[in-house]
Amino acid sequence: MIEFYPQIKLVHVSAVMLSGSFFALRGLSLLAGLQWPRHALPRYLSYTIDTVLLTAALMLLTILPRELYANGWLLVKLGFVASYVVLGILAFRPRRGPGARGGLLAAAALCFLQAYCIARAHHPLGALYLLGG
Repeated sequence: MIEFYPQIKLVHVSAVMLSGSFFALRGLSLLAGLQWPRHALPRYLSYTIDTVLLTAALMLLTILPRELYANGWLLVKLGFVASYVVLGILAFRPRRGPGARGGLLAAAALCFLQAYCIARAHHPLGALYLLGG
């Protein structure tokens, strides 16, 4: 399975970029008062992208050596990913005011960025580690 590592990583990284970009586009559109982000097609497209992302992540997890995760960065990253998902779900609920929606979207985006930085640095401090090192 390790021979497929480059292809699996490419799919994973591409899905990360698509997920974050599509989330930002939907969130900004919702803040602008547009209704298309709540329609079925964008929602299902988002679910599909995130399913591909998770599948590729699990495949990488099974083929990479366990020593790579020894400092706990993966567990911290998963916590930020879970927070990103929960905050995103709350932000897209229909009964939110613009202030609450904006705050939830911003918090979700920060969680996404921190998870990304943790993955890049392979360190639990993520952005703080990248800025300091």
